[in-house]
Amino acid sequence: MSDALILFAITLPGLEKTLAEEARALGFVVTEVEPGGVTMTGDWSEVWRANFELRGATRVLVRVGDFMAFHLAQLDKRARKFPWGKVLNADVPVRVDVATSRKSKIYHAGAATQRIEAALVENAGMTIAADAPVILKVRIDDNRVTISVDTSGEPLHKRGHKPAVGKAPMRETLAAMFLRQCGFDGTQTVYDPMCGSGTFVIEAAEMASGLQPGRSRRFSHELLNTYDANAEALRRTNRLRVPSVRFFGSDRDAGVIDMARANAERAGVDDLVTFCVDNAGEATPPDGPPGIVIVNPPYGARIGDKKALYPVYGRLGQVLKERFVGWRIGIITSEGSLAKATDLPFLPEGPSIAHGGLRIRLHRTAPLTGA
Repeated sequence: MSDALILFAITLPGLEKTLAEEARALGFVVTEVEPGGVTMTGDWSEVWRANFELRGATRVLVRVGDFMAFHLAQLDKRARKFPWGKVLNADVPVRVDVATSRKSKIYHAGAATQRIEAALVENAGMTIAADAPVILKVRIDDNRVTISVDTSGEPLHKRGHKPAVGKAPMRETLAAMFLRQCGFDGTQTVYDPMCGSGTFVIEAAEMASGLQPGRSRRFSHELLNTYDANAEALRRTNRLRVPSVRFFGSDRDAGVIDMARANAERAGVDDLVTFCVDNAGEATPPDGPPGIVIVNPPYGARIGDKKALYPVYGRLGQVLKERFVGWRIGIITSEGSLAKATDLPFLPEGPSIAHGGLRIRLHRTAPLTGA
């Protein structure tokens, strides 16, 4: 496949392996897993599909070309000869984002940016704007200038159908990857006893239904010369299947439960989910076979006092051990000591993930056994 594009799906550091698993499961050709994301190959229809279907990606970059440049004059000359019009639309403003490495003779990112912008304006008839809807990512490493285009636009965790959020929202991309790490494949009941605005529950219902995460939004790939609206229309699908289980969330805050219900309705999964007002310390298993309890409790860093949370985690752990035999448990927290306070039999720790200025980690169990 000599004319195959090189795609790079960016994700949060620590989630690369999980994103690669998702990409392979969706039929993408994964060629490398590296810090910060996953490299894949495919044509432009695969680019569109990656934006629509990858739940764990933050954005999708596509390499559109590269060349060697050992000084600014050479960069200027080769940028002016670069076939920008094959991908970029002259009617759509662009922004240039240059990163340089110490291994390159061109080390001043600002000067490199100016040369590339001049080539775009003077030779390709482009307009440069700070708020442009299309962003070119240029990396100069070991004197090789690699040019990529961001095909996503807004970060992919912005699904387009969840405007209502609680105090400390979990990003949908993170929720999807944590569900996958807990073993969720769409056939298990999922319950979140501190559901907030419903991210885990709604994400699980969408995954189980085969709904595309990007079905409700637009992407910057639609502004490129390579875009085929008729072909892409075939990518936007409704539910691919009817789940055999339901998905549940509860929270003691009636206001966020209202948010969760509204979000589920906008996402088109309100018939698959049940939200109710309840205290996590009194949680009981919902109807259906044992599945996965996944919860993102307060950490104490931004919401509440950490010391006061130890009994909360202790009570949650007690309830889960007593009432949720046969269920897998996933607890996300920035404090390992709070997770330990649950006294749950956690499996070996996974990677810590940067989220909202904190480092958080998923703590998982195998199916709980009775005392």
